[in-house]
Amino acid sequence: MNLEVNGHPIYLILLVTILSSYILTFLAKRIAYHVGAIDIPNERKVHKEPTPRCGGIAIFGGFLVGYILYGDITTQMISILIGAFIIVMLGFIDDIKPIKARTKFLFELIAAAIVVFYGKTYFTHITFLGLKLNFPYIVNTLVSVIFIVGIANAINLIDGIDGLAAGISAINYITIAIIAFIVNKIGGLDIILSLIMAGSTIGFLGHNFPPAKIFMGDCGSLFLGFMIAIISLLGFKLTTITSLIVPLLILAIPIFDTLFAILRRLLKGESIGKPDKEHLQHQFLKMRFSPRKTILIIYTINILFSIVSIFYVIGDNKQAIALYIILMIIILFLVLKTDILFKHKEKKKGIKNEPKNK
Repeated sequence: MNLEVNGHPIYLILLVTILSSYILTFLAKRIAYHVGAIDIPNERKVHKEPTPRCGGIAIFGGFLVGYILYGDITTQMISILIGAFIIVMLGFIDDIKPIKARTKFLFELIAAAIVVFYGKTYFTHITFLGLKLNFPYIVNTLVSVIFIVGIANAINLIDGIDGLAAGISAINYITIAIIAFIVNKIGGLDIILSLIMAGSTIGFLGHNFPPAKIFMGDCGSLFLGFMIAIISLLGFKLTTITSLIVPLLILAIPIFDTLFAILRRLLKGESIGKPDKEHLQHQFLKMRFSPRKTILIIYTINILFSIVSIFYVIGDNKQAIALYIILMIIILFLVLKTDILFKHKEKKKGIKNEPKNK
């Protein structure tokens, strides 16, 4: 098996980006303290001590080092760099002083539109369970913009506990790289970006794994989601990922968590943008799992979804469907047994054991 991408050994790409991101995280901490980007604990927070944000700057820095050393200059890549810079700066400012949701959404749309229209990175067609679906250009581009913004915000929403968003994103990047090798498509932009982003995310995770010494902040979670969406789009365009079902399976956890959050708030009659403490990670914490065990459980579920996507790519659809059904049953069980979708009535304690007055 060829262990090089564009003439560069894979281990070297990963090692350089891991070390770059890990070292730059020390600088990100100093920047966070300097600009006052500190996450103060409150009733919705899991952490107990004030913690610096803006760790996403280190991830972005590791990404830039990787691109400079191993990437190529193309119009498509320039559009990604411009869009990523807008996203990171947007998140950085928001980490210092919160920005209105509509303003953030507008700049997210602008960043996504640059990649889609200037970089010409969008769905050209969709293959789903053997069916090839073709849509007009305007539909393909608009759906692609919405896809990028949606995935960026899905990763942002799930970033509610130490190491969760970084770990899930790293699993995603590694899975796409594995799929690329399986189908022998190792020269595309998607594979090099997957390896660079995997290394940059893992390097930061060295500081972010619980107990976290720094948070990635919105500049990190939005950037990770932004890049995941773009790499998925590149996969469609370059045929590394051959079906719509593959990226959806890999992204199952953040997608499900986002959908449940929207439904939960709609059922309560609340704004879909209102923050709460009922996300997937919070449900495990309510079950008395420690933050570390919680993220390891979610990592495991995400890895299982990634394995399903790999089975699907290698053509073992029966096993993939069987595993997918099992995972969906697990997700349904979690929905029914927890407060992730709707609040269960609390049982009254002490009534049965209370002695009767004589």
